[in-house]
Amino acid sequence: MNKALAYSGTTVRHIAIGAERVDFDDALAVEEPLEIRIGFPDGKHKAVSITMRTPGHDAELAAGFLFTEGILTSPEQIKQIRHCGKATALSNTIRVDLNDNIDLDLKRLERNFYTTSSCGVCGKASIEAIATGVKKLESEIKIDADVIHSLPEKLREAQSVFEKTGGLHASALFTADGNLDIVREDVGRHNALDKVIGAKFMAAETPLSDTILLVSGRASFELVQKALMAGIPILAAVGAPSSLAVELADEYGMTLLGFVRDNRFNIYSGGQRL
Repeated sequence: MNKALAYSGTTVRHIAIGAERVDFDDALAVEEPLEIRIGFPDGKHKAVSITMRTPGHDAELAAGFLFTEGILTSPEQIKQIRHCGKATALSNTIRVDLNDNIDLDLKRLERNFYTTSSCGVCGKASIEAIATGVKKLESEIKIDADVIHSLPEKLREAQSVFEKTGGLHASALFTADGNLDIVREDVGRHNALDKVIGAKFMAAETPLSDTILLVSGRASFELVQKALMAGIPILAAVGAPSSLAVELADEYGMTLLGFVRDNRFNIYSGGQRL
């Protein structure tokens, strides 16, 4: 991530009981809109999403979004991904150009997506848009509980922009023995995960059936859905899961862990993998 785009500076005044007011420079996580467009071989293009994100790894975000929404199924469908408009340091439109003879689910393209930085599901046109075709997980991965205990510290050490701003979510993939593979940060928890999955999707490394996913916040329904689309068998969250997240994880055979911090965690589904 380009740190120059990921955070900006401002002057703030700190006020505390029993202390003098102090002015100081503070770093803020950048939040900017990104329009994702699909470019067809005939030259036509269509906007399919606007999401509020932290600039950086935009191509991964676009590819991950289209994959986890069930629009794309293979990286071979992509001809190129490029920013649109003037060649500036920050472009808020990105276009995914497709190769010839690509058969897409055009009904999905008829939906208008708008996602905030906090929730992707609530911006979808209808509840039916949530059903993206997830499948039952097939993974024989088994891990030791000590591996899970070690993950939060490793994630925190890898969150370089969070260290500056305190205002970003993170998603990270780990190997079965707890080694960090990839981490991405964003103001939106679903964007951070789309960036991780998009990187692996474009590298033709999905399904991710031998990995552990750790997310910095709560485990929402949408994060579980996106992880299932990528074939991730274990999702661990620093915060709490929602009721729908637990139901979906249990239905499709995912191991879902919550409150992974301070050398403890809860198992909500899929305990046979630990």
